[in-house]
Amino acid sequence: MRWRRSVVALMSSALALSACGNDSSADLETEVVANYADVVHETYSMSLASATEMSAAIDALAADPTDANLAAAKDAWLAARDDYGLTEAFRFYGGPIDAADTGPEGLINAWPLDEAYIDYVEGAAESGVVNLPDEYPTIDADLLVSLNEAGGETNISTGWHAIEFLLWGQDLSTDGAGARPVTDFTTSPNADRRVAYLTVASDLLVGHLQSLVDAWAPDEDNYRAEFLALTTDEALGMILTGLGELSRGELAGERLTVAYEEHSQENEHSCFSDNTTSDIVANAAGIQNVYLGAVGDVDGPGIHDLFEAADSDLASKLQDEIAASVAAAESIPAPFDKSIAPGVPDDDPGRVAMFDTILALELQADTLVEAATAAGLVLNLS
Repeated sequence: MRWRRSVVALMSSALALSACGNDSSADLETEVVANYADVVHETYSMSLASATEMSAAIDALAADPTDANLAAAKDAWLAARDDYGLTEAFRFYGGPIDAADTGPEGLINAWPLDEAYIDYVEGAAESGVVNLPDEYPTIDADLLVSLNEAGGETNISTGWHAIEFLLWGQDLSTDGAGARPVTDFTTSPNADRRVAYLTVASDLLVGHLQSLVDAWAPDEDNYRAEFLALTTDEALGMILTGLGELSRGELAGERLTVAYEEHSQENEHSCFSDNTTSDIVANAAGIQNVYLGAVGDVDGPGIHDLFEAADSDLASKLQDEIAASVAAAESIPAPFDKSIAPGVPDDDPGRVAMFDTILALELQADTLVEAATAAGLVLNLS
């Protein structure tokens, strides 16, 4: 199953846009699109900065594998992961992150991941690239990129979740995260290869994030320049598609409803670290950032301003619904896997919180379409 690219092929086929009215509304549209580009660049820059700090912590672990350095690397992963979660509102319209054939999303955030493709798992002590020195004598960037999704969609070899698994190991408990021992990086079989894999994967992630920062950097001959050269209808359609598809198809659907209905830890996004609830909150907050046009040092006109000019009641309603979806996501208790374990009844507080979050995300997607229509845009979501 493929959860990570459910609607990558959206673009002109997914939305039809009619021209908006007068010069003042056109000026506002231009400002909203320009500020969106600033929001994207700022958010990716934040993600790159924290991922770079994570990579430095991993390098420190590699140089001196101790319990303290392993804990520090895990903490750095968790902090960097929160920043990356905000960026997922920039997907689903063929931008730099998930452009057909060239977008690095599959190398950055693909899941679910078959742990045994990378390293040992319970009952298979010699599985994975780490434990196949004869077949893969040198672990380097070219190898890991070539292996990503080779032979199957769960054969994930790079990105956040490969790094997560190498830091935490399998999560074999519903009460806590994985518990990989530091000896896996010192005295265990193939410890040196495990260290090499971890450092190469973290360097790759930083490089891929740098490419996204570069793509959205101001005053360059890059994707941002092409995006700003589009008609405002085209650009706004892409922005709204990103918000709508993350709200309903991806977050409410693939990441929450599938896990809710199937009662399976395999459908938990960040299962090794038990960070899934934070992932969900960050994704919901990323939608809110784009809607309001504010993140970090950027604060300008957002989609809310555009909708408010067309229908202030609808704009306020959507603003409240987005805030409610963030609050609902924040109410899902950690660890996430306790709420999706087999046999947990639907009246369990964790499952109630999950279901409420699904409903809130679906509701805001519907209102997004309604508000877009009021603003003279016709938005068709999958």
